[in-house]
Amino acid sequence: MSYADKVFRENITDILENGVWDTDMNVRPRWHDGTPAHTVKKFCIVNRYDLSKEFPIMTLRKQNFKNAIDEILWIWQKKSNRIADLHSHIWDSWAGEDGTIGKAYGYQLGIKHVYPEGEFDQVDRVLFDLKNNPASRRILTNIYNFEDLHEMNLYPCAYSMTFNVAGGKLNGILNQRSNDMAVANNWNVMQYSALLMMFAQVTGLKAGEFVHVIADAHIYDRHIPSVKEMLENTEYPAPKLIINPDIDDFYKFTPDDFVLENYQATPLKERLEVAI
Repeated sequence: MSYADKVFRENITDILENGVWDTDMNVRPRWHDGTPAHTVKKFCIVNRYDLSKEFPIMTLRKQNFKNAIDEILWIWQKKSNRIADLHSHIWDSWAGEDGTIGKAYGYQLGIKHVYPEGEFDQVDRVLFDLKNNPASRRILTNIYNFEDLHEMNLYPCAYSMTFNVAGGKLNGILNQRSNDMAVANNWNVMQYSALLMMFAQVTGLKAGEFVHVIADAHIYDRHIPSVKEMLENTEYPAPKLIINPDIDDFYKFTPDDFVLENYQATPLKERLEVAI
């Protein structure tokens, strides 16, 4: 089994056995038929992945790896909020009449700020510091901008990434306020692990540890049968992720620069509905 399978199994089992239901509360999310989308949850789950050992992708449920990479590049590389710039339809439900998701995600990363060293957006500031001041304890991003929340079609779920260099290795912490464990947990893990690996490659570092901090880790009521089925699926060894070693500029990565070798996984029998 892959380490990502082990973590997912432990998280899901803990939530199902020890989690708290919100059925007594007035919840915001709705299913497509208008029914309130209730959850069972655990507060503050922390998972750690050593990227020097294996790439954390699940085999209990097959992941659309290329779409995940395309989305993380859409946010961090293109710094876009236009869904037309994304090759999948993941964000269609949150698109406004202008074809954007408002001032969310990539939009926030692309806002420039003036520093003594020059003008940078959040991504370029991280890359600059990793190359020029790797001992810094101030290398982080934050897209939960309260000033613009009212103009975001979805408040950021994964909102802050902190980077830290130790022993020539790049480590990172992803802070996430909310995580749909069935649909998005491993999706986010593999995205931000790949992002950390990209940053490490272009700054002359080795990928170290990725830490995922989730404030509200939940399973939606209608996902529970599918989640229980996932736990019964066959487990396979983790595949090997190969990233094009010739890329030394973060802005030149494309989804085609990522190859999973020997990825075996169980296909999901039916698509999981996403609560909006």
